[in-house]
Amino acid sequence: MSTANRAQASAASDQQHNQENMLTRLRAPLKGRDVSNQENQENQPLKQAASRTVLGVLHNNQRVQTQNQRATKQESLSCKNEDFGRTCYEKPSNKPFQIHTDDPDVAKKPLAMADAVKAEPVESPLPIVNAVAQLRQPLATLEIPTAMDVSFESPMDMSVVEGEEKPVDVNEVPEYATEIHEYLRELEVKTRPKATYMKKQPDITHSMRAILVDWLVEVGEEYKLQNETLYLAVNYIDRFLSSMSVLRGKLQLVGTAAMLLASKFEEIYPPEVAEFVYITDDTYTKKQVLRMEHLVLKVLSFGLAAPTINQFLTQYFLHQPVSKQVENLAMYVAELSLVDCDPFLKYLPSLMAAAAFTLANNTVAGGSWTKPLVEFSGYSLEELMPCIEDLHKLYLNAPQHAQQSVREKYKNKKYREVSLIDAPARLSLN
Repeated sequence: MSTANRAQASAASDQQHNQENMLTRLRAPLKGRDVSNQENQENQPLKQAASRTVLGVLHNNQRVQTQNQRATKQESLSCKNEDFGRTCYEKPSNKPFQIHTDDPDVAKKPLAMADAVKAEPVESPLPIVNAVAQLRQPLATLEIPTAMDVSFESPMDMSVVEGEEKPVDVNEVPEYATEIHEYLRELEVKTRPKATYMKKQPDITHSMRAILVDWLVEVGEEYKLQNETLYLAVNYIDRFLSSMSVLRGKLQLVGTAAMLLASKFEEIYPPEVAEFVYITDDTYTKKQVLRMEHLVLKVLSFGLAAPTINQFLTQYFLHQPVSKQVENLAMYVAELSLVDCDPFLKYLPSLMAAAAFTLANNTVAGGSWTKPLVEFSGYSLEELMPCIEDLHKLYLNAPQHAQQSVREKYKNKKYREVSLIDAPARLSLN
């Protein structure tokens, strides 16, 4: 081979060798290389390659590792209140994206960060990954016993026990029955009307009041109001008449306003004012009824919560269970006493209820005022006898009474037709 040919072959071989070295340098990993010190034009492509983002975490320099560990520990302490759905070890970077997995049983974690944790574990005061995994676990199944323990002492009763409905009586609170009774006994003294107020009324009489109460009984039946509403209305009327003189032309207006107030206090759906105007046959206007309602409220000082005979009867029935016939007869006798204010206004509602209970129990079952009721109410049979005798006379004369609305009311089958039961000629109480 000539000298020229050998020179050309040598030049081609050097050129090929230089190209291979260049490709090798371009493909080589960027571990530990300080690209920033190479400023010459020949190595400018390498500087551009170093500025690119590389997938993966590079830890070849010990100094870089130590700095990363310190920064990671500081960031882990400041991430205690961050969302557990994100890892607190992740540092802000210029990476365009990260690959995540969405395994339902494993906490979400970037793949690159998982490799970093495996490569160099960092001690953290808060095990974030484990906490997230625990939070992501499904809820454990609660083991509910088949028989619920309801033996605890509480005024609130369970309505469902072992899958069976249990009737709940809101009045049946044995834990507080004594305290409730004592409170009502104190309140009935404060809300009782004057027994002799009729003597100071210049224009109305006992018979006028009886006609008014008889009419209110019919109103209660017409609008299907509660018995408690009637008792409250009569209480409001007597208390109002104890303080105010009323002309006979306004007596029905007072009764209408009292019934309206009692309905608002007791009923879930009280009748409208227009209904009360209608039942008076338009004798009064709506404005008159509302003005009288305002006056009654002022005279009563807005004291509408008054104990009634009906409330005390309910307590006695719960404390001493009796038959439905005895209950209805006691209610009938007690309601008869509402019509006549003389002599029954001189008795307290609690004593009236005890006397009606005793009279009904004796008439139907031959019973009397029991010892448990004596201890509960504080009334002895001797204390009840004057009121029982007055009620017995009223019961005997009920068929001949001028007002018959109460008697007609208790002829209904709903009340077991107790008004048709003949009163005993004589009482035999022990």
